[in-house]
Amino acid sequence: MSSLVSKSRHSLHRLATYRPITSQYLSISSRRTYAATVLSESNPKWKYVPKSGTYPQGYSVGGSHCGVKKDGKSLDLALLTSSLPASGAAVFTKNVFKAAPVVLSRQMLEARNGDGVRALVANSGCANAVTGKGGMEDGEAMGKAVDTLLGESQPSTFIMSTGVIGQRLPIKKILDGIPVGFKFLGQDHEGWLNTAKAICTTDTFPKLSSQSFKLPGDEAEYRIAGMAKGAGMIHPNMATLLGFMATDAPVTPAALKEILTYAVDRSFNAISVDGDMSTNDTVAFLANGAASKDGKKIDVNGPGFEELRNIVTGFAEELAKLVVRDGEGATKFVTVRVVDALAFEDAKQVASTIARSPLVKTALYGRDANWGRILCATGYAGVSSVEPTKTNVSFIPTDGSAELKLLINGEPENVDEARASEILEMEDLEIRVSLGTGGGQEAVYYTCDFSHEYVTINGDYRT
Repeated sequence: MSSLVSKSRHSLHRLATYRPITSQYLSISSRRTYAATVLSESNPKWKYVPKSGTYPQGYSVGGSHCGVKKDGKSLDLALLTSSLPASGAAVFTKNVFKAAPVVLSRQMLEARNGDGVRALVANSGCANAVTGKGGMEDGEAMGKAVDTLLGESQPSTFIMSTGVIGQRLPIKKILDGIPVGFKFLGQDHEGWLNTAKAICTTDTFPKLSSQSFKLPGDEAEYRIAGMAKGAGMIHPNMATLLGFMATDAPVTPAALKEILTYAVDRSFNAISVDGDMSTNDTVAFLANGAASKDGKKIDVNGPGFEELRNIVTGFAEELAKLVVRDGEGATKFVTVRVVDALAFEDAKQVASTIARSPLVKTALYGRDANWGRILCATGYAGVSSVEPTKTNVSFIPTDGSAELKLLINGEPENVDEARASEILEMEDLEIRVSLGTGGGQEAVYYTCDFSHEYVTINGDYRT
């Protein structure tokens, strides 16, 4: 999942072309430290960074440098505050070695029953994971520093950290940096973009999105904004790294929790870069109701609930896709779509198995239409309803041209290798697998290829 282990080099690799992105390690008192990847607008993937946005009311955000990252300039402290007490929800990593921020954020939510959340604070450059009692104390101090500035006497702040595992935070720098960070808070696009930059580690571009929406029977216009970070160690459950979303729609804590769980299952828990699950993964969601005209809150299964759930799910999917597009060494964005399964869970299990198969991912990188690897992964996914004589496999080009059928009802097609190579040259690709059960259930997983550069990045990140 998220890039929470120090990495020494990060490059974009487009088949035969390397585009190095500067990153290094500095040794200070024999301690390995992380120096941030340089975020550069010359990076071709910067095309995914928005130049403007539509942001929710009642939130102030900002990113600043407090000294966790050693280059002296990279943003490494992110803050988000709500002027109104907000409903809050989160989904956390299922890794047994949960980082201190994960434990503390969960405790805060449970103590408040998801009500009255005021802020989020996140640092990059150090994960505060596997740091024992001291790490818990550091995390508590981060949250308390924000709460104090907001006038809150009890914990009301989400805490997030990402970076090197197993090392203590430079907590004094963070605590000194939080009041300074409050001076950078704002409501404009620059503030939101700087916040997204401040949570980056080996990311090559900040991942930010926003949109406005309306709900049936409601005159108000609402807005939602969100960001995520991650390029490696990406795979559920939970998935992705760090992510948070905020809306000015009025939502009860119970409804917000259900909406986020549903959305994450179809977005952040439906992506894979390398099959590794991190210790810090958290996706948080706040709803402060600042744009509400009548003060009524959307509740579970009440008016507007299903519509809002679908909007949030689509929004989360777009953020999750950005994480996959920034996969370490990735040259392709791949959608794995499994259709006609007996159950959603079956379709998702098959899609997940294909998406994380190293053989499938390396074949995609090599532009090899080796559908046998896709079929093999389908067969060992552990779904009992898979029937070889009913299974179909195709490549779906994203340029609108005709699909390339590889397998029909278990019988191999005479594949046009030249056409297959053309499709696999494209940056985006869809693999479609129909299980032919008649159940009609579908699931989608997003993944990328494995390139030589992925091995380079991860083979020497501590040298």
